[in-house]
Amino acid sequence: MSLPHALLTALLEKPSSGSELTRRFDRSIGYFWSATHQQIYRELGKLERAGLIRTLPGGAPTRGQKKEYEVLPEGRAELVRWVDQREDPKVARDPLPLRLRAAGVVGLGGLVDELRRHRDLHRARLAEYREFDRRDYADEPSTQQERVQRLVLRGGIDVEAGWISWLTRAVEELSGEAPEEDTAGTDP
Repeated sequence: MSLPHALLTALLEKPSSGSELTRRFDRSIGYFWSATHQQIYRELGKLERAGLIRTLPGGAPTRGQKKEYEVLPEGRAELVRWVDQREDPKVARDPLPLRLRAAGVVGLGGLVDELRRHRDLHRARLAEYREFDRRDYADEPSTQQERVQRLVLRGGIDVEAGWISWLTRAVEELSGEAPEEDTAGTDP
């Protein structure tokens, strides 16, 4: 995935200002595709220069006003092209498994405590995702967009449950702790 395509998606969902986009990234898209505020603003400028988005009509904003952007037909076409493109799966680049492998060579040190901390963080994220699912999808999704958004959320739930399972196994094997009851589960 690329930031330009994430921004095009967000703007097609709802025309927004740069500051609104950064808030939306912090609240939703940022859970699976992160970007700094500076990256978002820089990319908006590139998309506008490329003719994929434009500032909403209404005159130039005065000081303190926010420029709002919308996607142009060329931007929608680019997003359609990107969605249809074939792409091989990418290798996840989380440093924790690499740190664990390094610990096999140099010793565990305090890594087991770090594994526990990561497990707790993933448990908190899983609880957050499950709450989003309960809050936002109390009723079955009724539109294609809602079904797709819920699928993304359920993918996040599954990923977090997988991390919790792996981290629990790692802590148990490396510390000699008794196995925990499975608290991750994949059901929302």
